[in-house]
Amino acid sequence: MLTTKELTLQEYLALPQDDNYSELIEGQAIPKMAPKRFHSRLTGALYILLSEWSEDKGEIGIEWAVILKRKGQDWVPIPDLLYISYERLPLERFEDEACPIAPELVIEIISPSQSFGNLSEKATDYLQAGVDRVWLLDSHSKTVTIFYPDAPPQTKRENDTLQDNLLPGLELTVQQIFKQAGFI
Repeated sequence: MLTTKELTLQEYLALPQDDNYSELIEGQAIPKMAPKRFHSRLTGALYILLSEWSEDKGEIGIEWAVILKRKGQDWVPIPDLLYISYERLPLERFEDEACPIAPELVIEIISPSQSFGNLSEKATDYLQAGVDRVWLLDSHSKTVTIFYPDAPPQTKRENDTLQDNLLPGLELTVQQIFKQAGFI
């Protein structure tokens, strides 16, 4: 019987960086698939739109690994985007390393190889690990589903706004995201 040694957080963080991104899941370095065109366009659109809003509020990270706990084990997912406020992580604490604490917002874009169900489970894991909001974007249905720690998920479409007390001053519609990405 072949067994694979579980990586510790320190061992995972010390792995050589190359062109292959991996997430630490249940002690294993699991490769993350490279995004395709629609995924890449949505990531870029969100980065542009959110960066304008967050300029003096916090940091928008693209594929920035986050050190969290999942079911009592170290977990280092690499969300497509994240937002962390300077209140939560002051600018002087930013280093070139994995994000050391749970961000306010994680955004995942559903890729062709993923299902809404799988990413919904991951959204729940993010919330249980201390992330305050998770947005799941679906490029086919042009929707954003928002997951909350204390309420059922809500799916937003077209001119629905993504306003949230957690993200003060953000005025963004689902349509703006997909238009910026060139899908409308």
